[in-house]
Amino acid sequence: MNQNNFNQIRVNIPGLGCWLIVLGVIWLLGAAGLGWLVKSLAVLVVLVLVAPVLGFIGLRFWLQRNLVQGPCPVCNTGLTGLKGGETRCINCGTVLQTGSEGFSRVTEAGTIDVSAVEITVEAQPILPEGDDLR
Repeated sequence: MNQNNFNQIRVNIPGLGCWLIVLGVIWLLGAAGLGWLVKSLAVLVVLVLVAPVLGFIGLRFWLQRNLVQGPCPVCNTGLTGLKGGETRCINCGTVLQTGSEGFSRVTEAGTIDVSAVEITVEAQPILPEGDDLR
């Protein structure tokens, strides 16, 4: 057996060869005067990595400004809709308009929407004119 063999010192890092080939190709392109190509590819890789993150942040910002949550004015069921659009209540089926302050019923022109309020009256005993309870 040969004791001077270099196989005794072996570094086994998976994927290292692939990265070395990529770095070698980049170095050769730069040495050949094609550094602009390497820079363009680097910009494309950065855009591919950053675009989904920026898109997600932009979508969340847009949803915070345009998503409206509130109760249905007819049946008080919780609803979610986009500002400025029409939606239908999932419980009672009423067509609703979504505004910045909440939901309102969609009615024809000239229709007056009235809300009923229950009034409770406590009955007072009727006393003859001369009687006093004190």
